[in-house]
Amino acid sequence: MKIQGRVWKFGDNIDTDAIIPARYLNTSDEKELAKHVMEDADRDFPSKVKPGDIIIAGKNFGCGSSREHAPIAIKAAGIKAVVAKSFARIFFRNSFNIGLPIFEVPDLIDETKKGDEIEIDMDTGEVINLTTGKKYTTKPIPSFMQELINFGGLVEWTKNRLSKEVIR
Repeated sequence: MKIQGRVWKFGDNIDTDAIIPARYLNTSDEKELAKHVMEDADRDFPSKVKPGDIIIAGKNFGCGSSREHAPIAIKAAGIKAVVAKSFARIFFRNSFNIGLPIFEVPDLIDETKKGDEIEIDMDTGEVINLTTGKKYTTKPIPSFMQELINFGGLVEWTKNRLSKEVIR
């Protein structure tokens, strides 16, 4: 499966409060969270992000709390993937649990500009900056984790799996 989109850039140590500020955590409504995603890091982001866009960032993206609101807000805003130098461990797991694909590509942030178009092949791990033609590699997402993404996350995957077992 391939993901293609326009790039938004963020730096190192973007924590979960920068992704979705704590003042909005009185709701779990995904659409409401999406209205405020990344606004403390880039005030214009929520109004300018478009479905299919991709976030690229520096090291330790998603550090901070263990709340799932951060990857939920990103996904609900229509972001198709996040690519960073590295991810906080809990954010990494939460992202796959809610069906948000993430990739570690250390050199991409330094060699890509906001607005560039990139393409990510989840099967091969090839990442191409379509604007510059530069190619990168990352670890492909294993098929069982791609299955989680395709179902929209762990909960939906589990529901599907259980419904098949009940039918047997």
